[in-house]
Amino acid sequence: MVPSLLFEVMLIFFLGIGSQWVAWRYRMPAIVVMAVTGLLVGPIFGLINPEEDFGSLYSPIISVAVAIILFEGSLNLSFKELRGVGKPIFRISTLGAFIAWILGSLTAHYIAGLDWPVAFVIGGLFIVTGPTVIMPLLRQSKLKPRPAKILKWEGIIVDPIGALLAVFAFEIIAYLTANDPDGTALAMFFAASIFAGIFGWVCGRGIGFVFERGHIPEFLKSPAVFTVVILCFTVADEIMHETGLLSVTAMGITLANMGISSVADMRHFKENISILLISAIFIMLTASLQLETILEIFSPNIIGYVLLMMFLVRPLSIFLSTFGTGLTFNEKLLVGWIAPRGIVALTVSSYFATILLDAGYDAEILTTLTFGLVFFTVLAHGFSIGWLAKKLNLSMEGRPGTLIVGSNIFTVELAKSLTKENVPVIIVDSSWERLKVAREAGVPFYHEELLSEQTEYHLDTIPYEYLVAATASKSYNSLVCTTFMPEYGRTNVFKISPYDKVYRTGEIVSKVGGRILFKKEVTLEDLEEKVQKGFVFRRTTITEQYSYKQYLAEKDDETVFLYLVKPTGQIKFYSEEMRTVPSTGDVIVSLMPRNKEKAKIQARLGNGDLE
Repeated sequence: MVPSLLFEVMLIFFLGIGSQWVAWRYRMPAIVVMAVTGLLVGPIFGLINPEEDFGSLYSPIISVAVAIILFEGSLNLSFKELRGVGKPIFRISTLGAFIAWILGSLTAHYIAGLDWPVAFVIGGLFIVTGPTVIMPLLRQSKLKPRPAKILKWEGIIVDPIGALLAVFAFEIIAYLTANDPDGTALAMFFAASIFAGIFGWVCGRGIGFVFERGHIPEFLKSPAVFTVVILCFTVADEIMHETGLLSVTAMGITLANMGISSVADMRHFKENISILLISAIFIMLTASLQLETILEIFSPNIIGYVLLMMFLVRPLSIFLSTFGTGLTFNEKLLVGWIAPRGIVALTVSSYFATILLDAGYDAEILTTLTFGLVFFTVLAHGFSIGWLAKKLNLSMEGRPGTLIVGSNIFTVELAKSLTKENVPVIIVDSSWERLKVAREAGVPFYHEELLSEQTEYHLDTIPYEYLVAATASKSYNSLVCTTFMPEYGRTNVFKISPYDKVYRTGEIVSKVGGRILFKKEVTLEDLEEKVQKGFVFRRTTITEQYSYKQYLAEKDDETVFLYLVKPTGQIKFYSEEMRTVPSTGDVIVSLMPRNKEKAKIQARLGNGDLE
């Protein structure tokens, strides 16, 4: 056991974020790593048991964390995303959820051996997937936009629906089995659900109103939002258990569609908080399980139930509900397979296990059944989504691409050289006239202002992991880099040198957003001038016979190192902060004088080192 509760809190956060890092480093599903880590430190080695150690604080902590995670996910649900996918999302969230409820309940009764009342409660709960498990998978798999949007919307919308279905089923059962049936509780459930939705909308509109009127200063906006989220969740949940999830979802969707810039500015901060909470809560939940529960999931009835839920109930509900929606067979197959259960299923099932047992129903295996479904779906879907997406041609997987901002003779030649390395590339510019160079060269381009809200919904940025800002405006380059740094990462955002050799006007913008590309002494004007003079983009392979040291010794003084390509396909742009030393097998692409290059080719003719 750990020495103190404070140490346990530290360990939970450390293991959660550590699991996320291991998953990123070795390209593994994060939810799988977190689940295994929680099991190791909890029931297997007995280092921690958060449920016992936190005592009465355990359930409120989990509930508030789930509310914040669900709210953060719903903030991404802009109705503009529904173009082209609104019909299948509506069908899956309504008809598909109903079919999954009925089929899941039948499976729970006939295969898992649950009583009918318990089966219908758990059948309603198990339609959920949720942002805690879907979002990490989407970040990992790089799906094409349409299936990714469907899975994201379904995961967030169906989360509160599943919890409400379980409550609804329980209230119906309590009403039908009562000696003296009273419809008051049932009417209270419907009234509380309606109130939760309206209250969430009011909270969203209210916080949006005070933001727009400037009644809250910038430094208080994030704390204010989180406070209102907890208020929204708690008030609704106190009136009727589990309606709080519906309330915070309604609040998030309301804010997402009000078009408030300050909410968009906070989105990345809230995403960071959400990742931290998901990591910690997953560790807490899995570490709190009993070893007997883990062993019991391998019983034949539970394994049979899980297999039918994965291979029959889910695919059938998707195929039936999306008939005539325009989805392709491959998209239905992928969406019909991906349905991992997560935190909401674990937390809500433990609540219902208690109240069903108190009501006299046989619900002892409910926790085991839930964990079995969560564990197997997380493993199966976590490891298979990337592979299946590739097989179905629904993945954007490939060499990491580069998005270039600004069309000019240098960026077009840079884009052409990247294309030769099989790197996806696109040039974005708001000027049709400047894009003439890209059009004539046959380079992929997008005509729109990159910082426009419309671009966010029309330009698919999934294939691109690097951003290069290379317009004539130094301030604009810095603004673009600052805007997209949270999305692409600090190490993947670059800008052409902002320094001015004469007036040094770039001193301020040089310190704002983005790494300086190539060298700070090399400006866009210099690069364009070199291209006009006939400089060529030359690729050189570093081999054991021709080392990087030798390459440096022989290079021309006017040569500009642009980027290198690792054998794995990874791109590394040269920059002022670059610390990577090219090794054997790396390909260096540089901009060098044509005459010097001819001399080198003649000198090394037949060597094979220079390509």
